[in-house]
Amino acid sequence: MVIEMLDKETKKVILTAQKNEITEHFIYEKLLWSVKDPQNKRTLERISSDELRHYDFWKTFTNEDVKPDKLKIWWYFVLSRIFGLTFGIKLMENGEEQAQVIYEKISKSVPDAESIVEDEDRHERELMGLIDEERLRYVGSMVLGLNDALVELTGALAGFTLALQDTRLVAVTGFITGIAASLSMAASEYLSTKSEEATKNPVKASVYTGTAYILTVLFLILPYLLFTNLYLCLGAAILSAISIVFVFTFYISVAKDLPFTRRFLEMTSISLAVATLTFAIGFLVRIFLHIEV
Repeated sequence: MVIEMLDKETKKVILTAQKNEITEHFIYEKLLWSVKDPQNKRTLERISSDELRHYDFWKTFTNEDVKPDKLKIWWYFVLSRIFGLTFGIKLMENGEEQAQVIYEKISKSVPDAESIVEDEDRHERELMGLIDEERLRYVGSMVLGLNDALVELTGALAGFTLALQDTRLVAVTGFITGIAASLSMAASEYLSTKSEEATKNPVKASVYTGTAYILTVLFLILPYLLFTNLYLCLGAAILSAISIVFVFTFYISVAKDLPFTRRFLEMTSISLAVATLTFAIGFLVRIFLHIEV
């Protein structure tokens, strides 16, 4: 089959598909250097070769060389290094849903395109069980620390804001409360993991839980160290909480193939409800106990 048999629109679509394939070939090839596990490395090599084969297939129709998207290559490489190989690859593969639509359109003019769609589906299935990353094995521990910190400290800061009436005092009190709670949560996670006789290391589980808790605490009290207006600080802390929930829920939804919207709304609603309730309690404490700081 020659390119003259294809219309201009089809050729344009094929060139787009060609660029996607060569770009993803180089992404997988670049990721190989950050993978130590031999099985994972072999899988990535195989997928990288498939992407190059797809590129060569499209080239037979266009008779043109297409340069990869260097920005996209570095983007997914950096994402994979920061957030983990599983997150980076799955985020990229999620974007291939659009590529599969393109292939299905091309298949009307190029029947062999269907085999490439099948290859892309196989890639996605292979990638589901591609990597055994430590951070994903302990994601439950991170969720525990983050969720507890968001619910407990957002509520505590709301109460402290109204009861203490001083941004520095709220920050110090929130920090001490958060550190004590993080140590408590880490110890609880250690004992819980140890009693479960699971494959997880109890010490690592407790570290992940405690670290997630402390980092959340620091983000939440930061506005009280930067601003002097109490209610501005509280509003900023709540926005920080929502932002943390959004980022972490997005990470989990991509890496673990879980629904995003329901989990995000659920966690946000709980945090805001607790903050509102505790703010009301702080208000009542000031009114009925006549406490002024």
